[in-house]
Formats: sequence, structure tokens, C-alpha cells
Amino acid sequence: MNVRALLISAIASGQGKTTVTAALARRLVRAGRRVRVFKVGADFIDPMMLERACGAPVNVLDLWMVGTEACRRLLAQAAAAADVILIEGAMGLYDGDPSAADLARAFGIPVLAVLDVSAMAQTVGAVALGLRDFGPVLLAGVIANGIAGPRHAEMVESALCRIRLLGSMPRQPSPLPERHLGLVLPAEVGDLDRRIDALADGLILHDGAWSMVPTVDFPALDPPHADPHSVRLDGRVVAIARDAAFAFMYPANIECLHGLGAAVCWFSPLADEPVPDAADAVILPGGYPELHGEKLSRAARFHASIRRAHARCVPMLAECGGMMVLTDSIVDLEGRTWPMAGLLAGTTHMQTRLAALGPQEWDTGAGVLRGHAFHHSVFTTALRGVGHTNTHPGRTPGETIFRSGSLTASYFHAYFPSCPAAVAALLGGPAQTA
Repeated sequence: MNVRALLISAIASGQGKTTVTAALARRLVRAGRRVRVFKVGADFIDPMMLERACGAPVNVLDLWMVGTEACRRLLAQAAAAADVILIEGAMGLYDGDPSAADLARAFGIPVLAVLDVSAMAQTVGAVALGLRDFGPVLLAGVIANGIAGPRHAEMVESALCRIRLLGSMPRQPSPLPERHLGLVLPAEVGDLDRRIDALADGLILHDGAWSMVPTVDFPALDPPHADPHSVRLDGRVVAIARDAAFAFMYPANIECLHGLGAAVCWFSPLADEPVPDAADAVILPGGYPELHGEKLSRAARFHASIRRAHARCVPMLAECGGMMVLTDSIVDLEGRTWPMAGLLAGTTHMQTRLAALGPQEWDTGAGVLRGHAFHHSVFTTALRGVGHTNTHPGRTPGETIFRSGSLTASYFHAYFPSCPAAVAALLGGPAQTA
């Protein structure tokens, strides 16, 4: 299946990749194109924003965490349903191991470079040439972000020489709002669709620019064969916390649970909803509990229900923010202490600097799960871990894995499809009644 595809990257974070990807996706959707969008690397928030822009779920692609063949399958599925595939890169084009450039080369995808030219003019030519030739990659063209006016645009275009300037964006008075882990969650931005439409309107595409983008062939693949002997979750109900405090869950993780035969239901700790009585297992994903400390500390029904489920030995997996809400308390950046559910003895302290960032993997004993860590807090506890993750590629000790009864908790965010059998083993312990 031949579709137009672009990997949208830059020299670094903060150049406007998400802004341009969202604007381009919305422009193409409004023009009647069937658009599918992906995000390179471990990320939760950018895919939510891009899903709003294109109207379809956004999965992550990563040659290490997701795997080359799984990436190939996701791209083939997208090509079967779309006219256009857009892939937003992570950090800079060549950053990481593997990098966005590695992914582009693996599947023959041309690169669109987003360059913030607000503080440069002719030097953009040197930057674009460096991005093209260092790898090298097939550079389809450049979007110049932060154009000050017509004269600035002329200087930028003239400096690019044989590299196409496919389009430009003026300086934006109201960029997408951000906070310490990235963009603000889409559900919290009341005028988000208006902002994305404004970005789409502001994106200036040169005449015929889109026709210059080469097509890429993504051959159709047979569906993967399930291992009939693997551990499964048939007939089990997995309850997952989901609200503004617990929103960091890969769409592929939900698909993986369904593929294992589980039924998924949702509850909101922020709304003081209890763990559903029907739950055979519970997942508390990451998110922003530190921004909702007061409300979560008063969620008495949620606290009581999670303690009851734990007493019944219901298997629980808590990741990052999900672990934080199960500690004794969270101390926020203002120094306020908020009591939490108390299943893990210790206190979570927020800090302004990053505590961990990067890909990691965890040998669960039932298989190796790949994923990542990204947090600004530290957990102070006398508890001893039962193991730890390993960083990639250095294989140094990463996040500590804590276990208390049926609860497994860590700062580690797992990508479930990397080892479904490990997920099933973590969540598939026998449900018991009190």
C-alpha cells in the first residue's frame, strides 16, 4: 500500500514538532484526507494532543521498545486505512539509541525538518544540510517555524539551496500550553480545538508542496499468530484508573489487554469512585497526582476500596503516579503534605529537577517488559525492592520494583505488547474474596 508519509523531526526538543504535526494533521483532515499519526518514542501526552488533531488513536513507534516488526505491522495497518501517515519524532532527529532517524531509514520514510528560525536566517541552510547528511536521511523538505514576516521568509528560503522549503509558520502568540512533564492534558484545555484550527490556518504550505512528498510502500502483513500455550486473562475484568490524575496509558496497552482476553472497565479516583467490585485486577497508571493532592487526599471511598481490594489479594499494578497515590503521602512543590492510600510505607516528594528519564526494561520472571521512566519525584521509604529495571542501552540499575502482597509498584511505565505473557502473569493471580 503506497501512501504519503513523513517523519516530522528537528534538531532538538522545543522546535515546534508537535505544533507543526498537529497543524498539518488538522489541515489534511479538513481537506478530506484520511490521516493517521504516530509518535516516536515513549510519550503519553503528545499522542493525546495529536489524536485531537487527526481524530484517530495515536500509537507510539520505537524500534527498541515497540520492536521493528511490531512497528512495521502498525504502519501497514495505518496504510490500509489512510492516505497520509505523519510520524512526530522525539527530541532531535539523531538523538537516542535507536533514534527517529533510525526509524525513518528502517522503513524508507522521508523526513520533514521543523526548524525554529525565530533567531536565525541564512544559517538555516547549514542546519538543514547537517540534518540531511549526518545520517544521512531522505530529507523531503523543511517547515520554517517562527517566521517574522515576508522578508524573513525570503532569506530562509534562499539559504536552503537544493532543500525544499515546504512551508512555514509565523510566530505563535498562543502556543499549546505546557507543564513539567510536557504539554497540558488536552481535556484540560477548553479551547483546544480552536487552538489547533488556528495553528492549521497559520500553516503556510507552498503551492504543490504536498505533491512533492514521495509515497512509501507499506506491504500488507498477515495477522500475528497467538501462542496457544501463553498465559492469558480470558474472562478476567481489569479495572483501570482514568482521569486527569491518571491518564498515562498507551492505547496499545489497552489493545494488549483485550488481546489477552480481558475485559476492561474504568474508574476515577479523582471523582472518589471506588474500585469496581467486579475487578479481578487493578491498574493505576501514571499521571499528575501531585496536581490533585488535596482532592485525592479526600477520596475516602477510593482509599477504602483500594485497601479492601488489596486485602482480598486482587492483583494490582501501579506505575509512577499510580504508585505515588498508594504511598503514605505526597509532598508537593509548595511543601504541602497530602495523605494517600498508605499501601506502601513511605512518602513521595516532588522536586523541580528530573529524577529519571529514558528507556528501561524489566525482567519480571515471566518475561522482559520494555518501557521507560520519566518523573520529577522521589519515593522515600524503608521498604526493600524485590528487583529493579535496567536502563537502555547502558544496562545500569534503573527503577526499583516494590511488592506488597498482591501489589506491584514502580516508577517504570511498561509497554504491555513488548511481553504480553509478563502482563498476564502480573495481573492473572487468583481472585479471592474476603
